[in-house]
Amino acid sequence: MLEPRRLAARAAAAQMARLLGEDVGQTVGYRVRMDSRVSARTRIEVVTEGVFTRMLLDDPELTGIAAVLFDEFHERSLDGDLGLALTLDAAALRPDLRVLVMSATIDGAHVARLLHDAPVIESQGRAFPVETIHREPDPLQRLEDQVTSATLTALRDYEGSALVFLPGQGEITRVAERLAARVPANVDIAPLYGQLTPSEQDRAIRPAEPGRRKVVLATSIAETSLTIDGVRIVVDSGFRRVPVYEPDTGLTTLQTRRVSPRRRRPAPRPRRPYQPRRRHPPVE
Repeated sequence: MLEPRRLAARAAAAQMARLLGEDVGQTVGYRVRMDSRVSARTRIEVVTEGVFTRMLLDDPELTGIAAVLFDEFHERSLDGDLGLALTLDAAALRPDLRVLVMSATIDGAHVARLLHDAPVIESQGRAFPVETIHREPDPLQRLEDQVTSATLTALRDYEGSALVFLPGQGEITRVAERLAARVPANVDIAPLYGQLTPSEQDRAIRPAEPGRRKVVLATSIAETSLTIDGVRIVVDSGFRRVPVYEPDTGLTTLQTRRVSPRRRRPAPRPRRPYQPRRRHPPVE
C-alpha cells in the first residue's frame, strides 16, 4: 500500500497492526526512506511512493506481490504517477496482479478509464456539522501573535484538542513558545513537521491522555492521510510554504504564500477625456 508521506505510512501501518492486536513488523510492516519494520511474517507493507518506484525498477514484475493499493492518489505526485504507470506495465505481464486506486476526492471515472474501465466502488462516509469562524487579519500584528490569540480563544470556547496549521518550522516554534505560558495546565503542545524524529511525530498524532487536551502545531504535513483522535478544533493561519522555481537563477526556493489567494478586483476602465459635443451649424 502506497502512502504519499513517511508519517502517513508509519501511522497507517501502526493502525492496522493495532486492529490486529500485533506490533508493527509482524503481519503489517512499513518501508520508508532510512527506516523499515518488516519481517518474514509481513504480509502487508506500507511504503512511500519513492520507495515503491525503486522496488519497481529492481523488479518490474513485482514478484511475490499480489496487490498494489495507491492511497490518497488525488495528491498526484511524480512518483505516484510513475508508480501507477509501471504497475500497469507489470499487470500486463501478470494478469493475476490486482491494482486498487483509493481517494476521497478524485474523479473516479477518469481513473477507472486509465485502469481499463475498472469498476468504481463508492463508500458513503458520515458527515458531521462544522462551524466555520473567520477572523479578519491584523496587518499590524505578527502572524504568530494572531494565531496564538485565535488558539487560546478556541480552547476557551470549545472542548477537545486543537490542530493548528502554520507555514513552517519557524512559525511553529514561535507559536509554541507563546502558548507554553498561557495554556491551562492540562493542555499539551505538540509540534508536527517533517524535520522531527519519527518518535516526536508519533507523539504528535497520538491521542491525548485521559483528562488532558492537546494542541498540535503542524505544517501541511497533517492535511491529508492522517487522523488525530480527539481533535475538535482546527485553526488555520491561511498561509503555507511552497517551493517556487526561479527561472532567473535556475533554483527552487521556499516562499510563504496564501493557501487561498485573494480575488483581485478588475481594474477600472480608463475614462476618456471629456470632449464637448459638437453642434452642427443650422441648415439654411
